Amino acid sequence: MVDVLTWTVERRVLLTDRAERLRKELAEIDVEMTRLEAAEVVFGQYAEATDGGRRDDPLTEPAPVESGPEPVVAAPGAGGMLLVPHRVEGMSEEVLPADYQRILCVVAGASDGPVMTRDVCEELGIGVLPAQTEAMRAKLKRLADRGWLHRTPSGRYEAR
Repeated sequence: MVDVLTWTVERRVLLTDRAERLRKELAEIDVEMTRLEAAEVVFGQYAEATDGGRRDDPLTEPAPVESGPEPVVAAPGAGGMLLVPHRVEGMSEEVLPADYQRILCVVAGASDGPVMTRDVCEELGIGVLPAQTEAMRAKLKRLADRGWLHRTPSGRYEAR
């Protein structure tokens, strides 16, 4: 009887220690995900500003002579503003960036029910390599977390 009690206590201590390590690892993963999301936004802004890298850096291009200093405008995604806002009843999709609007259109237009990340990538003409599908999965998850889409238990997405 004492052996069972000893084993139970040892097992509980072992599992408690493992759970703590997993919590720390999950916290590190969350930090990394946040950093990657920020990098994705910055890269997207850079690609948009340079026409996908086909144009020279706008900072090195000569500015028109007649223009004065450019006013600073706070855009979504800058200074802690959410690029994808939390959905509120009556809110239009037009508050979302264009790429997120296209994603919502693809998900809403799916006739076969909830869609997989790969389906959205294919419909938008994005490749289906892991890097591309993971970036799309992050966008779909962000839309679901903020109330724009519904995520099924199987990991598929459907319109609200």
